[in-house]
Amino acid sequence: MNEKKRVVVTGMGIMTPIGDNLDDYYENLIAGKSAITNWRYLDTSKVRCKVGGDLGDYDYKKYMTEFLKPRMPDAAFKRMKKILKTAPLATRLTMLTVMQAYIDAGLFAFDGVDPTRVAALLGGHNFNSNYIYENFKQFQEEPEYIHGMMGICVYDTDLITSATEVLGVHGRVYSIGGTCTSSTTAMMHGLREIRSGENDIALITGGVLDYSPLDLQALILVSAISYKSFNDEPEKSSRPYDTRREGFVPSHGGGVLVFEELEHARRRKAKIYAEVLEVETNSDANHLSNPSVEGQSRLMNLVMAKAGVKREQVDYVNAHATSTPLGDSVEIASIKNVFGDHAKRLKVNAPKSMLGHTGWSAGAVESIAAILQMQHNRLAPSINIDELDPDVDIDVCANEAKDWEINYIMKNSFGFGGLNACALFKRFTD
Repeated sequence: MNEKKRVVVTGMGIMTPIGDNLDDYYENLIAGKSAITNWRYLDTSKVRCKVGGDLGDYDYKKYMTEFLKPRMPDAAFKRMKKILKTAPLATRLTMLTVMQAYIDAGLFAFDGVDPTRVAALLGGHNFNSNYIYENFKQFQEEPEYIHGMMGICVYDTDLITSATEVLGVHGRVYSIGGTCTSSTTAMMHGLREIRSGENDIALITGGVLDYSPLDLQALILVSAISYKSFNDEPEKSSRPYDTRREGFVPSHGGGVLVFEELEHARRRKAKIYAEVLEVETNSDANHLSNPSVEGQSRLMNLVMAKAGVKREQVDYVNAHATSTPLGDSVEIASIKNVFGDHAKRLKVNAPKSMLGHTGWSAGAVESIAAILQMQHNRLAPSINIDELDPDVDIDVCANEAKDWEINYIMKNSFGFGGLNACALFKRFTD
């Protein structure tokens, strides 16, 4: 049997309210800074949820001019600038994140990339909810004045095909939908694209979800999001593991990871952030948001078995931990079930306590956080834990950053519809 090709992470890009570059993102996570404010971009006058992670007024022109332009070829920059003139928010912010990751990987500067052997995978679906909502309101008023490019921009694939046009990527390009597991599931496909031998590079893109007021209302009706207690203290609203948690906090955010076949990365002397050992998914066969200890445990065990990693080797679990009463408890129970006595020795933290829930991109956004923490051997706090849930009897880095040697990371992603995804990363060594 052929040995699996080794796959590594050679570039990352991030877009969140607490960081639009890797350094700021990491430093603000370690500092326990909250991304959550009252919504400015969304009209919440008709809904009870007033809190979220807001990038609606992000100055993308300044970012293009100051950060991207000096680091991109002129022709690519001009193509991007032209596309972004008419792009909706989701495409615009996702494009910036893809370019950041491509720059970080040194791919613009390398002449030897075969564009037919680069895959671009978009994790997510229904990105343009607010764009559709606003255009529908305009349609009701005057149909002729809806956005002139809506017939093209409205489709999910616009987020990734716009980027591939700028980059000149000619390999496989497709989207993978799986609610909150989407970008982690995209990692699984990216890993397979490279291990198949058909691609050298896979751009794993967690696109920016453009939440609408209608989404907020729908999520309130199923008691999924925080709307009761923290509208006047938005920075305290996302609180995994705390006894007063009441639901997740919707947030803008995107993340992109460049997966690359190891020998290809070595030939071009790329920097390597981490090795991707395995990514897998499964289902609880339940269309509702009712997480399962059995399903989550089965998946975590499967990922370690396929990677040949013992549970005692895992140092750190980057949790899904959305701040929902049931979801957080089930995930903790699953971790304890899988790791047994070792659960007392590993560390867990909850990036959503600071970031809120970036939706389909959460797996990518939080994997980047996990890899940066491994690079520094320092873990970010899980913030807003005023009274720890008594069911949480493992170390979740409550309210303080911690020095911790990290060699193996488990990243959990669990989504509506009983969907589970899990990734395993390792500190890279030859």
